[in-house]
Formats: sequence, C-alpha cells, structure tokens
Amino acid sequence: MTTMVPSGTAEAAPTNHLAGALSPYLLQHAHNPVDWYPWGTEALARAKQEDKPIFLSIGYSACHWCHVMAHESFEDAAIAAVLNRYFVCIKVDREERPDLDELYMTAVQILTRSGGWPLSVFLTPDLKPFFGGTYFPPTARAGQPGFRDVLHRIAYLWVQQRAALADSAEQITQAVRANAAGSAGDHALPDRELPDVAAKELAASFDTRHGGFGSAPKFPPVNALELLLRNYAHTKSAAVLAQVTTTLDHMAAGGLHDQLGGGFHRYATDERWLVPHFEKMLYDNAQLAALYLAAWQVTGQPRYRQVVVDTLDYVLREMTAPEGGFYSSQDADSEGHEGLYYCWTAAELEGALGVDDGRLFAQSYGVTPAGNFEGRNILTGPHAAAQHGTKLDPLRARLLAVRAQRVPPARDEKVLTGWNALTISALARAARVLEEPRYGGAAGKAADFILTRMRRDGGLLHASRADRTGEGAFLDDYALLANALLDLYETTLDPRRLAAADELTRRMLKEFGDEKAGGLFLTSHAHTDLLARTKPAFDGQEPAPNAAAARVLWRLGRLLDNTDYAHEAERILQAFAPMMQQMPRGFLGMLSVLDDFYNPGPEIAIVGAPDAPATRALWAEVHRRYLPGSVLVGIDPAQANAAELAQKIPLLAGRIRRDQRPTAYVCRNYSCQNPVTLPEELQRLLP
Repeated sequence: MTTMVPSGTAEAAPTNHLAGALSPYLLQHAHNPVDWYPWGTEALARAKQEDKPIFLSIGYSACHWCHVMAHESFEDAAIAAVLNRYFVCIKVDREERPDLDELYMTAVQILTRSGGWPLSVFLTPDLKPFFGGTYFPPTARAGQPGFRDVLHRIAYLWVQQRAALADSAEQITQAVRANAAGSAGDHALPDRELPDVAAKELAASFDTRHGGFGSAPKFPPVNALELLLRNYAHTKSAAVLAQVTTTLDHMAAGGLHDQLGGGFHRYATDERWLVPHFEKMLYDNAQLAALYLAAWQVTGQPRYRQVVVDTLDYVLREMTAPEGGFYSSQDADSEGHEGLYYCWTAAELEGALGVDDGRLFAQSYGVTPAGNFEGRNILTGPHAAAQHGTKLDPLRARLLAVRAQRVPPARDEKVLTGWNALTISALARAARVLEEPRYGGAAGKAADFILTRMRRDGGLLHASRADRTGEGAFLDDYALLANALLDLYETTLDPRRLAAADELTRRMLKEFGDEKAGGLFLTSHAHTDLLARTKPAFDGQEPAPNAAAARVLWRLGRLLDNTDYAHEAERILQAFAPMMQQMPRGFLGMLSVLDDFYNPGPEIAIVGAPDAPATRALWAEVHRRYLPGSVLVGIDPAQANAAELAQKIPLLAGRIRRDQRPTAYVCRNYSCQNPVTLPEELQRLLP
C-alpha cells in the first residue's frame, strides 16, 4: 500500500516501495501515486497471492518518453488509482536488469512488431506476458489507444476472459523461449566470406549523401563501421573507406555531436544527423571514441583525432565519479524541455560573445534567427573552419562556460560494470595511440575501482551508486571488462591486468557457459526469477554479450596459447552460425570476431625497458597503425619476474634483446620474422 510521509517533514509526498532503490530511474518514481514495487520477491508473491496481473514498466533515467509517460500517467491520481486497484505494478531500470528488458522487449516485439522505451508489459502472476506496447498517451490520440482505456480493458478481460488471456500468454511465452534458445548447437563454422557478404549488404543500404545506413531515425552504426574498417584493412577498397569516412564526417558535423562540450547524443531523428534525442549515454561515447580513434589510425586525418579528444575529455569532465568510475548517462531534458541546455538563439550568441564574434560563430555553426529546432538552434558544423581556423576555439570555450551556468540535464550516477569497461577500453587505446598519459591514468583508476569496489565473493557486481552496490553481474559485464583489461595490458604491459582478465574469463565460463549447446547465457546460473535464460548474440547499440565473450576468449587464447579458450570461442561462433548465415547484418559484432578467426592480425612482442626512448619508438611504430586482430606483448628483461612471465606468455619465450638494444619480434600465421631494433625496420614488417 502507498504510504505517506508525515506532514511537516521536508517532503510531504506519497512514497511507494521504490524509495530505497539504488537506481535513479526508480527513485524518479518513488513519489508517484502509483504503488510501485521494484522487481523482487515481495511484488511477485503479492501478484500470486492476490491473483492480479502485473503491470511491468521498464525504462531508464535519460529516456525522454519515459519522462513524458510518467508525467502524463504515473503522476495522475485517477490513473494511479486504476493501476493500484487492479494490478501489481513493478518498475524496472533496463540498465540494472538487462535480462528482464531483453525478455519482455522480445515479447512486445512479437506482439507489436516494434519496441522501445518506455516498455509497458502486462504479465500473469507466473510472469508470462499477454499484452504490451511502449508509450501510451493517457487518452486515445492519433490512432494510439489511451492508457486509461487499456487498463480498464485488461482489468475486464482478466475477470471475464481469463482463459483467453492465459492461452495468449502461453503462446507468447513459447515464442519468447524459442527466441531465447536461438540456434545454439553443434554447427559448422560460418563461411569465411560472411564478413564480405555483410559488407556488401551494408553498401546496398548506404546513404551516399548523409552517411549511415537506411533512413531515419539513425543510430551511430558502430558495429557496421568497425566491420567496414576491417574490410578496408584487407581490401584497401576506396569505396568501403568512403562509407566509413562519409558517415563519421556527417555524424561529427551534425547535431548528434555536441559541438561545444564534446560527446555524442543517443541518435538522430532525421536522416541528416541534425536533430538528436539529446540524452547522452556512456556506452555510445566510449564506442564512438574508439571508432574515431581507429579511423585516425587508418586515415591520419586530424579531425578524427580531435573528435576522440573532445569525446574523452567530455567523459572525464562530466561523467567521472571521484572514485574513478564513470556515470551512466545524462538526460535529454532540462527545465522540462528536451535539448534546451544545448540549443542557442542568435541573440544569445551575440549576448555572450559580442556582436562581431557572435555573428562569426553563428555563421560558422549554422545559427539563424529562425532556428532549426523549435525556434532555437542546434549547433552544426563548423561550416567555416577553413576560413577561421583556431579563432573558433576560444569562442567555443567562452560559450561552454556560459552554457555551464544553465540548469544542466539530470545525470544518472549509476556506475555500470560493462559500460565502464567500454570506457576503459577506449581510454586505454587512446592513451597509447595518442601518447596521452592522462587517458591511461583514468583507465587504470576506473579498472581498480571496478575490481575492488564492485566485487562480492570473488564475483563481479553489475551496478553501484555512491556507497551502494547492486546484484551480480551479467555476461557482458565479465566479457567487456576482461577485454578492457587486455586493452589496458597492451597499453601498460602490466602483467596484473593480464592476470585479472584471465581470472574473469575463467569465471565467466563457469558462471554463464552452456556445455551442451555452446554459447553463453546472459544471466548466471544463480538467476532464478526469469521466464527464460537468453543467449544474446544479436547486435544492439551495445556490444552483443556473446560477441564480446567470443572476442576475449579468442584474444586470450592466442596470447596465452590457451587452446581451451580458443575452442570455446570457436564453439560460440558455431552455436550461432545458422543465424549468422541467415542474417549477417544482424551479427556484425560476431562477424568481426569471425574475421579475427580467419584473418588473425600480427603477433608483436617487444623486449626492452618500457621507458627507454628506443623501446617507445618501436611501440609508437606499432600503435600508429590500425592492426585489427593483433596481439601485443612486451617485457622488460631487467624486471624481477621476467622469466616467470616468459613462461606464462609463449610469445615472450626465448625473446632477448639483440645487441643489447630494445628488440621487436613480429609473427604471423605461425611464422616469425627476424627480430629488428629500429622503427624503420619494424615498419617494413607491419601491414
């Protein structure tokens, strides 16, 4: 039952069962008149005891339409009364429980052929879905049923046509379980040409004018562009590279990219990348920083390097907790309006910069008196960078300081292990490629935070906020963090990072593996409150958990010469082979791993004191290149445990300095070149 805070306290408002939640999204609903519960034993038991259907609402803190539905319906006393009378209401943060989100999103997609957030699902007390959708307006509007009407209709059917609802729930549940099982089993490896097939399919849908693939809305196509960069590394196709650079250029110049503060919004609502949904997600910015970094390695274009720096600096400035972890997201709205924090009028520019500089900036960033978004301007460009060069930089800094005085969007300060891992990876790679130590320091501090503060009984935890931690981690948390620690090892050559990646990978196989059918479950064997256990491998905006697992198993298998790891990576590829063959564009992340399997990059070992200029010169020759699927190891022969490391890492066995100088060894396809000591000699050995 909804309780009341005693009158005279600081906040005399109704409170429900969300008041003690870790999630900021759940806390946003803690004072709704709806008698919300978090997902858990209490709510599920009540539904069974009272024989009521469950209304399950799933969203996240930065979701604009989640806020709209909350304001229109969940804050409405009359609608809340209907919910409280006929349903047990459960609120879930999709970022805290991606397993529940995946299951019930699948159910809604089966029901409606579409999905999104807020996710609104109606379940039987035994958790079987029978009706659902996304955003419902409070009353019927533009062909959409009104939420109030939906509630009354379902309450009526629950009493009058229970058998029909039960049949529908069973059919949907069977479909969800069949989808969860996928095609896991004993299959041959996918064809080695499959990544090329996917690249051709991407080319067929490429938007030659604006970049990206398909029509609006447009999400940053990270997996597609990564696969195309790999394709270019093999083929040197100018057409393939043009798809990558055209897309990167238009995303960076559009409203999707925060031209003042750096970082990217979640997606563009139009084909030109002009008008975004303004929320900023940590996982987007981590992956895009890594992607633009790879593009800089391939092309050498300074504009891509600048995007990397601007994006990572935004993360360090606005999304970093004092303890070192990274926050999850920033909201789209401020002061009740989407995008208000980021948009400008021409008059505001002149007021902040003066008439001349204001007009120069307006010309450079596409600002007009009429505006391009609800009477205001989303900054795009710069359109006149060639004429004005660095003169725009101090103007941007002045405007950023002015913007900082506005009411900022809310920030979700959850620290999520998997999203932090993506950020650690991007920072670690940028630290070595750009030779920027502060990025490496931030990556190391975040890794230490996760490995020490987000552990319980040896296992990882999925989420934390302030001094609170949540439940056990999911497959992607383990796989992404192990990959991140490998990236950190390749940057620092600290064997502790390699050992931690190995330990997490062993635990990952134990907690999530399926010895019978191959592939890994999203949830550990300890999860019991689920309709089904899924094995996600399909691409989303975040890396597919099974693709991330296959990648780390393959990387560690090669680095440590661990045939068990390599075999498990191969089993994952085999388990999903039929689905990959049928729909290659849906498995681009997995296809990148397959590309590593068939086209392994070079194995590079450098022996020498890491701080010696000659050693650093050799590593600089390696790091400036785009070498997908490569393995990088190094050793200081003077360190105390050098012999022990050489035993653990076969690539280091027998490696010595030549003529007492730092020495590089390059191997590929089980064949090693003669060792070299000069960067120009190493250059000739690398692709």
